[in-house]
Amino acid sequence: MSGVWVFKKNGVVKLVENPTMESMDGRRKVLVHKQSDDVITSYTVLERKLSALGWKRYYDDPDLFQFHKDNSIDLISLPKDFSKFRSVHMYDIVVKNRNIFEVRDM
Repeated sequence: MSGVWVFKKNGVVKLVENPTMESMDGRRKVLVHKQSDDVITSYTVLERKLSALGWKRYYDDPDLFQFHKDNSIDLISLPKDFSKFRSVHMYDIVVKNRNIFEVRDM
């Protein structure tokens, strides 16, 4: 048996195999557009918000959903399947768009 033992707030201990940040603290993370307070629930919503900030779709890799900005070396690379969109991807977006997005516990 391998994994990480996680202590929940109620004192219960649970073994989590293949832990992610979301499963280790027991809370799901969501990406929020701060100005509108909209939770990003799909790539359609995210693309609308990023396009308004000057980001453009980058179609170089068919296995990824990517965005780039003119006059910048930044590239946002996301899994093609939104269900695999994790906090590491959210924080990448936050870092490249300071004061626009934030990650919150759900």
